[in-house]
Amino acid sequence: MKKHILILIIMTMTCSFLVSAQDIITLDLCYENAARNHPRAGEKQMHQNLWQLKQDNLSSSWYPSIEAGANALYNSDVVDMSEAFESIPVPGITENIPVMPHDQYRLTIDINQVIYDGGVIKGNRLLEDAGLEVSKKEVEAELYKTREQVNKYYFTFILLHKQKEQLNIYLQTITEQILSLESGIRNGVLLPSDRDVLKAEKIKLEQQIAETEIHINSTAVVLSDLTGMEINIDTEAIVPDPVISRSDSLSRPELNVLELKKQQLEANKAIIKSERMPKAFAFATLGYGKPPGNDFFSDTFGPYYIIGAGIKWNIIDWKKSNRQQQIIDINKSIISDHKKDLADNFNRALKMKYAEIISLESALASDKELISTLKNVRNTALSRYNNGTITASEYLAEWNKEKQAVITREIHAVNLAKAQVEYLNIAGKEIE
Repeated sequence: MKKHILILIIMTMTCSFLVSAQDIITLDLCYENAARNHPRAGEKQMHQNLWQLKQDNLSSSWYPSIEAGANALYNSDVVDMSEAFESIPVPGITENIPVMPHDQYRLTIDINQVIYDGGVIKGNRLLEDAGLEVSKKEVEAELYKTREQVNKYYFTFILLHKQKEQLNIYLQTITEQILSLESGIRNGVLLPSDRDVLKAEKIKLEQQIAETEIHINSTAVVLSDLTGMEINIDTEAIVPDPVISRSDSLSRPELNVLELKKQQLEANKAIIKSERMPKAFAFATLGYGKPPGNDFFSDTFGPYYIIGAGIKWNIIDWKKSNRQQQIIDINKSIISDHKKDLADNFNRALKMKYAEIISLESALASDKELISTLKNVRNTALSRYNNGTITASEYLAEWNKEKQAVITREIHAVNLAKAQVEYLNIAGKEIE
């Protein structure tokens, strides 16, 4: 009973895997899933959340600030008005002048309201907007780099499948040839050693197919890990057929990041200017204490309030803001130089990749003619072998040349598609 349950569990797990595995994959699908599966994929939303929190904080800068305070103090010396009136010849005047108390107690609520801030809050909002775009583009640039890894394993996966297909074709061919030898050996026309030569070649092909399958499986595991998809040896990977243009302009996310950083610095400039503008504010104090407010001669507790408004203006800052703007201009120049250098590197890489594309296209054109020629040579060798004028080893030598040429053509075709994709990746273009 336990054995039957175990078999049922294994079958269920196997069926589940087969159902969930991808039957067909495309390069675009791998790009999309690799970006989604990347550890930093969730950072864009995190930056959006951070931006919203900072915007809320900036909005609260327009709200009045309310602070509560309390203090108690004792003055060793206070104004004694009776001394000032001693010289006045009015009987009893000094006795009727109240004495200022030495102790004071206050409980206050202070309210401050910004009326005009010179544009500082607005400038900080723009700065945060620019910072959000920079952060998002930096994440996009990091995710874009995963395409290089995806390209590597995706095209290796395709190439290994192509090699396996060709090897299986040759395995079937040589199996049929071995069977056709049997009648010749039975009739004494052919030697058993000829069959052994072909059997040895068949064993080599079977070994190559087994090794290729191992590599396909390991590549599928890596692709699955990169993309988060279930990819196995039976998954079909579609060979992309991208269209490239020699005049493609650069749209790399790294270049966009640098451009946005320049805009971020420009937003900083606006804040520096706004900090020099006058600031207007209103204030109020609600209190309860002894003495109440500025009634210093009162010796009783009582409520009081103070209201007012003010203006602050930093008239001179000893050219500090000018130097800050110069610092920003220098940083912008540094970023511009960095951007130009990066763009030059990408353009050089495009030239090298385009030369590789031209080379592979030329190789593919000659592969067709080469395979056609080698096929004729192999057919001639097969005829001579059947007539007994050459040995099986000599025939296999010609057959292996054709086989290697066909496999080389498949390699060239896959590498051409890969080079075209890499060209578009370097340019920052999407595959169409």
